[in-house]
Amino acid sequence: MTLSLLEPPLLSRLDRHDRILIAGAGGGFDVYAGLPLAMALRRAGKQVFLANLTFTYLGETDAAYLAPHLAVVTATTTGADHYFPERRLAEWLTEQEQPSTVYAFEKVGVRPLRTAYARLIEELRVQAIVLVDGGTDILMRGDEEGLGTPEEDMTSLAAVSRLDSVESFVVSIGFGVDSYHGVCHANVLENIAAIERDGGYLGAFAVTAAMPEGRAYLNAVSHAHGRTPGRASIVNGSIAAAIEGRFGNVPLSDRTAESELFINPLMAIYFAFELRAVAKQSLYLPWLEDTESIFDVGARIRAFHRTVQIRPRVPIPH
Repeated sequence: MTLSLLEPPLLSRLDRHDRILIAGAGGGFDVYAGLPLAMALRRAGKQVFLANLTFTYLGETDAAYLAPHLAVVTATTTGADHYFPERRLAEWLTEQEQPSTVYAFEKVGVRPLRTAYARLIEELRVQAIVLVDGGTDILMRGDEEGLGTPEEDMTSLAAVSRLDSVESFVVSIGFGVDSYHGVCHANVLENIAAIERDGGYLGAFAVTAAMPEGRAYLNAVSHAHGRTPGRASIVNGSIAAAIEGRFGNVPLSDRTAESELFINPLMAIYFAFELRAVAKQSLYLPWLEDTESIFDVGARIRAFHRTVQIRPRVPIPH
């Protein structure tokens, strides 16, 4: 395939596929971070399906299960009224007269999550998967001092990395937001450079408020914040603020009142990668392969981190 500045490499690759799954890798509201890409692909005539690793206890909802650890969430699903990002997204999509089903993966280990992904791929006849990380901790190798909150992201990455029936990608949006979870973003840039050397970097492109996809995303985030009082997404709030052109220590919600934020234009940029290139650079992904629970994943990551020589934190020159 001939690449060009006129089209981001990720979009050139996705153009070969008609049925695409966009899935939030890290749980919570991560699926929202994939919404601009999903809307753009739908506008281009693609069939796009949405999924998320859920933080919601599905046992207190009436969501129907398609397979073990895989539930179907719609705008009419009931329960978990205090925190249910997947239903909030389904509600918003229904209001927009868009296909509105959101599939929810339970927080489990790599082995059962991979089985659930395989079942969804079969059910929907998916040809390509895009894992979305709101933040950058999915790009951590494992020898950094701060890994962010890696358990969910790395479980999703490991689960999808061995699904050979689909072409798979990773996108990260929200550069800088993980500073508050201890991530050194100079390490992030070093890791991206290494993926580029390995041929797995698929470029970067920005979401702006002038784009219909950008405006839709801002509307969806506002809708979710209004219906999740006290639990508004800091990550998506930061990305939305960046898309709106806000800068610096922007007050987002009561949850950030005691924090000093650094909202900036880099937060509105998608960085895109071949998923297997991201998986290849992770030093501890093989340690997670046979995990059954998310608790196993966390324990394996902590055990691995004690065995490696830690790369030093370095500042980005300014």
